[in-house]
Amino acid sequence: MKKILSFTLAFVLLLSAGLAFTACEQTEVADDFKVGFIFLHDENSTYDKNFIDAAKAAKEALGLTDEQVMFKVNIPETAECYEAAAELVDAGCDLIFADSFGHESFIMQAAEEFPEVTFCHATGTQAHTAGLDNFYNAFASIYEGRFLAGVAAGLKLNEMIAEEKITPEEAKMGYVGAYPYAEVKSGYTSFYLGAKSVCPTVTMDVKFTNSWFDIALEKEAANALIADNCVLISQHADSEGAPKACEEAGVPDVAYNLDTRNWGPNTALIASKINWQPYFEHIITATQEGTAIEQDFCKGLGDGVVQILGLNDAVAAEGTAEKLEEVKAALIAGEIKVFDTDTFTVNGEKLETYLADVDDMGDFVGETEVVADGYFHESEYRSAPYFDLDIDGITLK
Repeated sequence: MKKILSFTLAFVLLLSAGLAFTACEQTEVADDFKVGFIFLHDENSTYDKNFIDAAKAAKEALGLTDEQVMFKVNIPETAECYEAAAELVDAGCDLIFADSFGHESFIMQAAEEFPEVTFCHATGTQAHTAGLDNFYNAFASIYEGRFLAGVAAGLKLNEMIAEEKITPEEAKMGYVGAYPYAEVKSGYTSFYLGAKSVCPTVTMDVKFTNSWFDIALEKEAANALIADNCVLISQHADSEGAPKACEEAGVPDVAYNLDTRNWGPNTALIASKINWQPYFEHIITATQEGTAIEQDFCKGLGDGVVQILGLNDAVAAEGTAEKLEEVKAALIAGEIKVFDTDTFTVNGEKLETYLADVDDMGDFVGETEVVADGYFHESEYRSAPYFDLDIDGITLK
């Protein structure tokens, strides 16, 4: 824990001294420096496309050549991930990044075998306990972006109520989730709480696909939620399945990772995403210069690492843009806490204490108190989410 906090403090001090992420753009990367990226899918997945686009942007910003940047796509969460990492090492990569939760054990295996290479991994949970000096995790406080997207959704519900398209009691949203993991639960809970902050009668049903990327299953899940009287749909799954289902049904949709107005010009409302470009520039620069990389990197709205995008004026309620700016400023200032324990209950009770499984030892046993000062401290003790509670108002299907 102290190691994470010390890295975080050091990074904050760097930012306060004016050495923000944009400084990475001024660094000249050596001609012999190479970085490899391992992606679970290819650009057909909205999740992976977000990473791929960020990697390409970082490459451009730092002046890297095609020979210095290597992509491995469609790498499953199996030993094939270790093999891909080993191939990148053999190709001379100084830094290797992998983008999926299930890649972690194989990236750790490679990090142990190749201590001279830096390995970074998104959404992982074990860097701060692994004891490896060349292995790092990264995520972002995407719950802030989800909350903002939820505010936009809640305002849309209020508009539908005002226009008597639905009653207040019919303000039910649907959510297509990949797996019942903490990452997904944290995301849909923050989205729901954002909607509830402006539309107090809102409820939400969640349907899991048990797959990160399955166009047919995601569309099927969205259609099932719509058939069950959900009047607005959001998602934490990686394809265009849900947005296309919403466009066909004429139901407002809130997306993740990409602006989906091209798929749903009449229904796409807004989206949230993690902007990975600053992190990629940061780790490339740090690896080359031999400076510290945070064991657990987690930044948010105030750093430009969490973003909302694709606000569709043709769908959004009047005044949405202005309200989002107001809420965004309050989130950055710390005046709004996404998981404020006064804003939700669990089994009818206020959450006063919770031991989260922050130190992931594979036992699913919580050991870290994460409720203090009136809110759940998500992603503060490690970067990957650990909010795994089922709160009132959300029904799992």
